[in-house]
Amino acid sequence: MKSKWIFTTATVFFLLAGCSGNEEVVQEHQEKPINEQVNKDEFAYQYPLTGVGVKEESTSRAYGVMINNDPKARPQSGLHKADLVYELLAEGNVTRFLAIFQSEEAERIGPVRSARDYYIDLAKGYDALYVAHGYSPEARAMLSSGYIDNINGMQHDGTLFKRDSSRVAPHNSYITTEDILKGADDAGYNMEQAPSSLSFLSEDEVEALNGTKAHSVQVSYFSSDLFKVTYEYDEKTKKYERYSNGELTADLDSREPVLLDNILVIEADHKIIDDYGRREIDLASGGKAYLLQRGQWRELEWRNVAGRILPYDENGREVGFVPGKTWINVVPSDKGIENVVVFTEE
Repeated sequence: MKSKWIFTTATVFFLLAGCSGNEEVVQEHQEKPINEQVNKDEFAYQYPLTGVGVKEESTSRAYGVMINNDPKARPQSGLHKADLVYELLAEGNVTRFLAIFQSEEAERIGPVRSARDYYIDLAKGYDALYVAHGYSPEARAMLSSGYIDNINGMQHDGTLFKRDSSRVAPHNSYITTEDILKGADDAGYNMEQAPSSLSFLSEDEVEALNGTKAHSVQVSYFSSDLFKVTYEYDEKTKKYERYSNGELTADLDSREPVLLDNILVIEADHKIIDDYGRREIDLASGGKAYLLQRGQWRELEWRNVAGRILPYDENGREVGFVPGKTWINVVPSDKGIENVVVFTEE
């Protein structure tokens, strides 16, 4: 790592808990990324979740995939192709990703992990097909009710979802974009409706961004370094690289790194709801947020607008994203966002 960190005190005990028996049943089986800033005036259209210019209108439906972030699941596959990634705690102080794809297709995605109700709600905000392998009781009830179009490895293990023999279950379930589309077609889901667009800054607005300079930012999830996230800004590429526990987040298969244009960190109330450590996370009430763009950060507020977590300024105006890819970290509010997020200027 290039940065020297000054740490704040935000320490609680760390419990690394695996999946419980009633959470999911595991069957025993032994081109260049489109994330570059593009002058939108050169194109008639733009991708709705990245704002990157494109010559023809994109009509593809988004799909959101639950991706494992246990250390045994790293490095993951497909994250570098996602337009938008949410990172939230599951149980046992372990974070899990909801990766939303629309502008690019990943050859292989995973390891795929089980559903939780709040991830489902986030996917619903983009009318995304929801892809997971397993579910909590609350999530299972939502999925079986028809609340959201979905395909799940519990019904398709060994068919749409393939096990990687080099890894141990439950860290070895993978799916391809081709099989996601096949599963959607088999289920009769329409995959030809693009989500509504996020708000993006113009080139002039990007150049006029004004915030506090920060070369790096560290986001801590409790006291374990295993889930400590660092983002480092590269002045040459004008993008952020992501690190987990000091290791660059890069694709397992291609070694392409995750490169980001927007980092949004929000605090939200978390509550443990059962003996397995499952959580309820309040993603409706809004609260304090930090937004990083072009090597600068601003303190803002976040709101949930039709299921989407969006930044707003002190005047109540929505703040646009820099065209490109976005990562959203959700941290518990009881620790205080100012205590779990540390900025380094150089």
